[in-house]
Amino acid sequence: MVSPNPWLILPFALLLGAMALAPVTAPRWWLRHYAKVALGLGAFTAAIYLLVLHDRASLSHAAHEYISFLALVGSLFVVAGGIHIGVKGSATPLANVIFLLVGAVLTNVFGTTGAAMLLIRPWIQLNKSRVMAHHIVFFIFIIANVGGCLTPIGDPPLFLGYLQGVPFWWVAKNCWPMWAVGVGGLLAIFYALDKIKFNRAPRRAAETETASEGWTVTGLSNLFFLAVILGAVFVERPVFLREGLMLAAALGSYFTTPRSVHVANDFNFHPLTEVAILFAGIFTTMLPALGWLNANAPAVLGAQPSPGAFFWGTGILSSALDNAPTYLGFLSALLGVTGAREISELLAHTPAHVLALSVGAVFFGAATYIGNGPNFMVKAIAEQNGVPMPSFLALILKFTVPFLLPVLVMVWLLFFRG
Repeated sequence: MVSPNPWLILPFALLLGAMALAPVTAPRWWLRHYAKVALGLGAFTAAIYLLVLHDRASLSHAAHEYISFLALVGSLFVVAGGIHIGVKGSATPLANVIFLLVGAVLTNVFGTTGAAMLLIRPWIQLNKSRVMAHHIVFFIFIIANVGGCLTPIGDPPLFLGYLQGVPFWWVAKNCWPMWAVGVGGLLAIFYALDKIKFNRAPRRAAETETASEGWTVTGLSNLFFLAVILGAVFVERPVFLREGLMLAAALGSYFTTPRSVHVANDFNFHPLTEVAILFAGIFTTMLPALGWLNANAPAVLGAQPSPGAFFWGTGILSSALDNAPTYLGFLSALLGVTGAREISELLAHTPAHVLALSVGAVFFGAATYIGNGPNFMVKAIAEQNGVPMPSFLALILKFTVPFLLPVLVMVWLLFFRG
């Protein structure tokens, strides 16, 4: 990969800054113009690589990764949108914990985007008599982020790592202790918080919470298409056969799902379109940043950085930026520090570092609304259903710092301090 002038990182910084600030400070302007911003900055960087640096290889590699990323996220989004879970009645704090735990497991099959879109409306309905901000925030923490740490399907950073050469089952084999601590810690905190809120609820509402009137699930034929997508993940040759199978499964799901199911899920392609456009810009503009990190990692991180440095470094930037490109950036940095040429060399000699940046990217993606793609989607759906959600800063001060940060520190102390 070419190491370009550091000034070429500016489009990447501008795009990520716009993604962080514009939806909060100028939401209407951003809704109208985000595609122009993302694609314009991406086109500028692509032109530099083609016409100035003459580095078609890096651009081609990024395009391949983008197509593979979008094929997985998009197909899981469509299949999840074809399954509707109907909920009647409401839930006790214990039932809520069970729901979140099941969701954390399902996230590794449907992906964070698919699981979030599948489960957020049933979650709101389940707690309809007393749904509050903490219900949605912990849903974001657990189902839209931390829960997806067991498979490359679970969260976009891990899938990008899989495309780079991290074996599929390496993630599950090595990440499960962190997953157990992270999910377990968040569930314990949620239960204590929800129990307090539950006990303070009006008596009539509290009595309603204990009623369970039955659940319904429609669109189960989409499990076949889900199986096709999961099988396609393991297809490596010929080029784009994997992505073609995922697209075929998405089309099959969309055209065979009854319209009533899509209506019940309020299914539309706007969230997927936004992700596709923004990540087209991200995957292109991040090329100079990746090249610079790869060439200058020893000077930035030191000659022998600890796993903890990668956990906190990847994590903090994942919460301020998006965790998928941040993961690739630090993976590139680790290659630069170690001098390794292949991911297999990293896994053989510095597996703790790869594990630290993997867990950091996934877990810290929950810290802000911009840390991971599904976070904003969940927030928007909650607000459409009348749930008052904290602002960008309030989320950090009221939930991330007091509830998520202690869990992150515990994971660091147990696994990455040394």
